Amino acid sequence: MPSILPMAGNKRGVQLMLLLQLWTGVLTIAVLSLDEGVLTLKPQVQPPVDIPNPDPPVRRDVYYNGKIFDITHLIYPGMPKWGVPDGMGQVVTVTESMKNGSDCYVSEMKLPSHTGTHVDAPSHFFEEYYEKGYDTSTLNLKTLNGPALVVDVPRNSNITAEVMQNLRIPQGIGRVLFRTLNTDRKLMHQSEFHSDYVGIMKDGAEWIVDNTNIKLVGIDYLSIASYNDAVPTHQALLRSRKIVVVEGLNLDKVTAGIYDLHCLPIRVLGAEGTPTRCILMS
Repeated sequence: MPSILPMAGNKRGVQLMLLLQLWTGVLTIAVLSLDEGVLTLKPQVQPPVDIPNPDPPVRRDVYYNGKIFDITHLIYPGMPKWGVPDGMGQVVTVTESMKNGSDCYVSEMKLPSHTGTHVDAPSHFFEEYYEKGYDTSTLNLKTLNGPALVVDVPRNSNITAEVMQNLRIPQGIGRVLFRTLNTDRKLMHQSEFHSDYVGIMKDGAEWIVDNTNIKLVGIDYLSIASYNDAVPTHQALLRSRKIVVVEGLNLDKVTAGIYDLHCLPIRVLGAEGTPTRCILMS
């Protein structure tokens, strides 16, 4: 029933916009109409505002016509996990849902510290460094960002001292990303963990430390080290705390050459490894 309010005056048909109200989520406009000296409140219900149908989400690896390459693998249940035959499993769990009456969506993530594209801290393979707190939050951002060389390595062996010598990486190169048979085999796109991936052997790691100025090494599978040399290779690279190890890179669409690397690991206190977002800019 409309509300009736007395009002002095006798002008007919005068209308005043007085009030905007939100009644149960519907926009309502109330109009005051002066007729025969009586002011009448007449609600006018407006239709709900339409929300445009959003376009499907787009996830890209290459931006700006090849000037930016996202070399970070998407984290999802089917991605490989170290030593596991059937992949990562569920990563995101919804704890609050709008479908169930919540005001917004809230979720939790559960994943190993060495998931997908990630960095290793010195504490990964040294008890002393772990106790002293050399976690991933202590890694040097200057080392993680700057010019980097992407190299294609021979497809018939792991990365040995001989392979490193034959690559003839120029002195002065400080960051090297190794594109290997792992990329050709698309190992990072398979759920099953493959122990026959290509990695750096102990003598290859020692050659890097003794003969180059390299302070960052990256590779296209879950470990920088070959499966059988996992411990000695990591120890050779991480012992000085000056070399940063980046693993699980997505080099599918990247060719050999010099790029600007930008790599930003998540800062987690006490973590010997953390996922990171890495891009190359040409």
